[in-house]
Amino acid sequence: MANSAQARKRARTALKQRAHNASLRTAFRTAVKKVLKAIEAGDKAAARVVFQASEKVIDRIADKGVFHKNKAARHKSRLSAQIKAMA
Repeated sequence: MANSAQARKRARTALKQRAHNASLRTAFRTAVKKVLKAIEAGDKAAARVVFQASEKVIDRIADKGVFHKNKAARHKSRLSAQIKAMA
């Protein structure tokens, strides 16, 4: 248990930050799922539009340090490859 005032404050701050990061992680997963859903629907133009919107979300979350930039790049690359592979 936190004994000093500083440690108590850091514990409170950590809880707030953890909740905020959790919501960002959820937004990341949702953005990826939206693109995958558009790809499964088979509409390449719609998938490209959704991907462009999701790309911004993914980059913003990576910039905040919730995920490493390489993870964001990996997801974007794989989604882009799936869109390009569509007939």
